[in-house]
Amino acid sequence: MNNKVENAYAYYLSTYANLKPTRYDSHKKSELRRVYNHIVKSNKESPLYKLYNNNSAVRYAIDIKENAKTIQHVVASLSDHYGQFEDSFRKKVAVSSDENAVAVKYVGNGTEENQIESFDIEVKRLSSPQINVGNYLSNDDTSFSKGSYSFDLNTNMSSYEFQFNVNDGETNLDILKKLANLVNKSSLGVTATIRNGTEQTGGIGSSALVLTSTQTGLAEGEKQLFEIIPDRSSASKNVMKTLGIDKITSLPQNSIFLLDGTEHSSLSNTFTLNDSFEITLKDIHKDDSSAQIGFKTNTDAVADNVMALINSFNGILDLTKNPNASSEDERNRLYNEMSLISKVRRESLGNIGLIVADDGKISLDREKLTEAITPEHSEQTFATLSRFKDTIGAKADNVAINPMKYVNKLLVAYKNPGRTFAAPYFSCVYSGIMLDRFV
Repeated sequence: MNNKVENAYAYYLSTYANLKPTRYDSHKKSELRRVYNHIVKSNKESPLYKLYNNNSAVRYAIDIKENAKTIQHVVASLSDHYGQFEDSFRKKVAVSSDENAVAVKYVGNGTEENQIESFDIEVKRLSSPQINVGNYLSNDDTSFSKGSYSFDLNTNMSSYEFQFNVNDGETNLDILKKLANLVNKSSLGVTATIRNGTEQTGGIGSSALVLTSTQTGLAEGEKQLFEIIPDRSSASKNVMKTLGIDKITSLPQNSIFLLDGTEHSSLSNTFTLNDSFEITLKDIHKDDSSAQIGFKTNTDAVADNVMALINSFNGILDLTKNPNASSEDERNRLYNEMSLISKVRRESLGNIGLIVADDGKISLDREKLTEAITPEHSEQTFATLSRFKDTIGAKADNVAINPMKYVNKLLVAYKNPGRTFAAPYFSCVYSGIMLDRFV
């Protein structure tokens, strides 16, 4: 794998890989078929090009793709049907009276059976991961003999064998860093960190390897979330005794909470209730206090939904000012196409409280929007919002299919008109990044 590909993956993983998936990241076969056909059509019409050899183009393409996805998710969330409401900008917005202890998000579509309008949650205990803290070793000493060693890391879902070498001159801290890097690259649901010693632990100038499960809680029948086992050789067993990472320091625990006075538990601090509420437990309640979960008023809900759409739209405009883009011309191309959507609607959007600035970005006048959604004006207001939403969504679909269109590149040749075909490698939006050095 060339350096450009490695840089692309490293940037993506460090910037976007930890974003939590939404239900709009899953699709029906018909939706995937539509996207595929869109890709094929784009392939047939795309000229042959080469990317200039710089990392800024790589980062910009990834940023474009992810910002377009953000718009797609917001538009999708506002395109569901919510019960008797004729327009999904009126979709419900959940609120917690104690955001420091319990966060809530409405994830339903208004058609759930046995709809709950409000309830209380009292957090008794948060769920926690499994933690293995190894032995504290003096950073500059050499407690490991030169040689090759291995151990297995077993989880409830998979198993992985780690092999590592100890070379002449490597200190304890060098070995701990090497092992932490191996574990973190394995993607087994266990993270590794180096913990510095204190006077109460291993002493100043010492360090220990700490393994922590990304999962929390224990399902029925489970005793642990991961297990460390050295291979059968006496050398590996002795190394494990020195490391001490095979001993469980803290067992995982389930969260415990009272729901309207009835005790419940969960493997995670984030869970879905009644297919309607995504609950995130953040802190323990004290003195018998609790959080009241309910819905915002209709006016506040509409404003929040509109603001979500505005923020996603403004986000991609902000991206065009980002120095990650390698060419001002290409940044302007994306900016011009996106900002035109709001500028041509400046008057109609302004009439309902969406104020369009000279650069195309939008701000919200909540008082004006509140007036615009009164019964005598609501039909026209929601029609304007829906048209704006649909236009943004359609544009985001096109941008997400081919973000390379907006990246600075060298045009090599146009395809023969009338005899175009779908180039297979073009099906990947990052294909230019991966193949640039080979074409």
